[in-house]
Amino acid sequence: MPVSPYIARMRRHIGSDLLMLYGVSGVVTDGAGRVLLARRGDNGRWSVPAGTVDPGEQPADALVREVREETGIEVEIERIGGVATHPVVYPNGDTCEFLNVWFRCRAVGGTATADGDESLAVGWFAPDELPDLDDWSHLRIATALREDIEPWYAAPGERHPALSRPDNL
Repeated sequence: MPVSPYIARMRRHIGSDLLMLYGVSGVVTDGAGRVLLARRGDNGRWSVPAGTVDPGEQPADALVREVREETGIEVEIERIGGVATHPVVYPNGDTCEFLNVWFRCRAVGGTATADGDESLAVGWFAPDELPDLDDWSHLRIATALREDIEPWYAAPGERHPALSRPDNL
């Protein structure tokens, strides 16, 4: 998976030490209420489409771009689903903590197609028939699909299990 030039420059300075990054992810639904998932190119697991925000880019723009690049689907953002930090450790030892904003979106065009790099497969799944997902994906899907329109966040002092351990990609 390609690393952005910004992250590559930062890694040259700090090596594999902790790097704080901004991330976005989208819980995208179609007209039948199915959820769009992509099989990640780095670890082969199913997840909601996600990526990093480039310098100077707004989170909503980054989300629309990432979903299009990884899945071929054009989306319209309906609302913010939630916000939380999430630790990640990459196979090469790089450690990150992402401040992730996830959005509830609806598909408005395109054809579900994997890009062959960041996504190996793309598919639509009924919310009650999701493939094996990690706790972090379940949290984003569950909170974005709620009818309550208030964004989810970990309340002060809350230690949600999906946020406390790093994903090893």
